[in-house]
Amino acid sequence: MNTYRAAIVGLGRMGSTIDEEVVDYPAMALPYSIAGACQASPRIGLVAGADIRPEKRAAFRDRWGVTALYEDYLEMIAQERPDLVAICTRGELHAEMAVKTAEAGVRLIYLEKAIACSMREADAVLDACRKHGVALNTGVLRRFDVRYHTARRLIEAGEIGTPRLVVHYAPSSLLHGHIHSIDTIMYLLGDPAAVSVHGELRPLDLKIEDNRLDQDPHAVYQIEFDGGLAAWTVPAGNWDFEVFGTDGTIRAVDNGITWGLRKATKLAGKYTVYQDVPYPPVERRSATLACLEDLIDAVETGRPPLGNIDVTHRATELCFAVAESHRLGGARVTLPLANRDLYVWHV
Repeated sequence: MNTYRAAIVGLGRMGSTIDEEVVDYPAMALPYSIAGACQASPRIGLVAGADIRPEKRAAFRDRWGVTALYEDYLEMIAQERPDLVAICTRGELHAEMAVKTAEAGVRLIYLEKAIACSMREADAVLDACRKHGVALNTGVLRRFDVRYHTARRLIEAGEIGTPRLVVHYAPSSLLHGHIHSIDTIMYLLGDPAAVSVHGELRPLDLKIEDNRLDQDPHAVYQIEFDGGLAAWTVPAGNWDFEVFGTDGTIRAVDNGITWGLRKATKLAGKYTVYQDVPYPPVERRSATLACLEDLIDAVETGRPPLGNIDVTHRATELCFAVAESHRLGGARVTLPLANRDLYVWHV
């Protein structure tokens, strides 16, 4: 078994400390941090970290026993030659760092979401990954969660008939939050191509001036996919998802803690009702660990990663299409998005 050298850029929450925040939260299986996942994997050796703040570097050393610590992430890459780099910095830095990391010869990249603040930046990440043969996954971790894998297998097996619509229930910001909801919807439906988007930002009178927002606003959307599939978000709920098919529904409640399957049946031979049926048991596992090991499996087998740059790029484009729809007064926006320079800052 090959062992891969990993390094982390940005030694804060996702890179190091977030496990403390979610230790008692059943929606998330530990380890959740990148450092924790690296140390839990026999296939990954955590060898280095980089952060511009010396106190973050010191805390990371004390917590994880890593002594190869740098202020400059490119110096770290040059000196330590990691196989895998996890970029866990602020959103405005994601695209530039991903491109430079790819150019530095790193083959495996974990890039925190969202991957860019504009589609122009996202295009640059896409081009860099293709040019340098980089395997990339990003931090939309439901895609790597076995509970959502089980739901997708049930859908593909026809347990709810032909899927028609996915509804996401939760108030959420556009890039920091809805990149999760949109990616999860895409995954559950089998990653279909999108046709058009209608969206609104909140508050409704929010103005996008000079093609730029210096905040990450809350948003709602409707998405039309190929094949008549559709998706909506409702700004109320607790990160619930429901997939509606011709013969039933699958629903995840409370951010995936509870799952249910309902199937259509006939009463008196003519009245359709939906009745609960047993849902298969699912063992909780670390989605972060699965995400990192998926990168390794992808390289070793020659397949694309589960959250590969093409899928990630499409999910990112849907987020920016929501903002563009709002900018155009609620017009439905067709894809690909023409406005590649619309900029939305996010953490």
